[in-house]
Amino acid sequence: MYKTKRKIKKVPIIVAILIIVVGVGGYFAYKEISYRMSDTYKLLEIGYNESETNTLLESYPQEKLDELIKNKTLEPNIPKLLKQKYYLEKNLDRYLAYLKENPEVAMDDVVALVNVNRDRDFYEDMEETDTSKGDLMLVNKYYKLTKDYQPEEIVPISLQFSYEGNEISKHVYERFRSMWNVANEEGLTLIVNSSYRDYETQDAVWKDYAQAQGEEWADNKAARAGSSEHETGLALDIVTDDVIMNEFEETEEFKWLQDNAYKYGFILRYPKGKEDITGYEYESWHYRYVGEDVAKEIHDLDITFDEYYAYYLDK
Repeated sequence: MYKTKRKIKKVPIIVAILIIVVGVGGYFAYKEISYRMSDTYKLLEIGYNESETNTLLESYPQEKLDELIKNKTLEPNIPKLLKQKYYLEKNLDRYLAYLKENPEVAMDDVVALVNVNRDRDFYEDMEETDTSKGDLMLVNKYYKLTKDYQPEEIVPISLQFSYEGNEISKHVYERFRSMWNVANEEGLTLIVNSSYRDYETQDAVWKDYAQAQGEEWADNKAARAGSSEHETGLALDIVTDDVIMNEFEETEEFKWLQDNAYKYGFILRYPKGKEDITGYEYESWHYRYVGEDVAKEIHDLDITFDEYYAYYLDK
């Protein structure tokens, strides 16, 4: 006997297929709607490319991102700035303003210059130095000491190590002597040419320069009173026998200091090629005590103390 074939009901199958189609379509529609509502889509719509969009999504604060999207602001320099090693969010508007006025300046230089306040005029709206930072206080043409500031434990420097009349903070003197002893064992002679100066002495130094060559020239050669590192008791001008000014860089003593000063907590404060950052002409003889750990970091990073302070101490 033959069995009759069971008739397959088509309606449930069709319904199932429709459900699947609608479900899949709904899923993709949901995905598309979600994408169009995403920050990624909105940034691409504004005109940022994929790389710039990814940088903004990864590194830009959400509240800033929301503002960018709301205002439909296309500013390609923002993603470029976000990629800079020493970028500081608080300085973004200043970076952009500096770039607008100086489009020829490289992006990393813009960040470095603005971080150390070079978008402002020297000695204008100066801030009081945070002396609580001790060996890491910043004193320059933007940060000043009060007229009555007095370092602790200023002691005279022996004529064995310096020319007559020099003084320095006791702990700096101890580290200098340790450095001097090692250099001396290698047949080198380090001599302190200038060291601690009080406010009145620094004022007299600057005024002598200004009277001789004018204020602009004086500002390149010396700090105004209240703005000199020599007033901190942390700075030493180091030379050797029969050597003056930048002739010192031609000596074996200078070369030795380049390789070893940081081991004793000292840094070359106004290096060559960094005049735009420090605000001073190159001084091969001017060394500043910042402590062994920070001196090593500055040495390894190959940056100035101004840059280090802005990014690592004041951020």
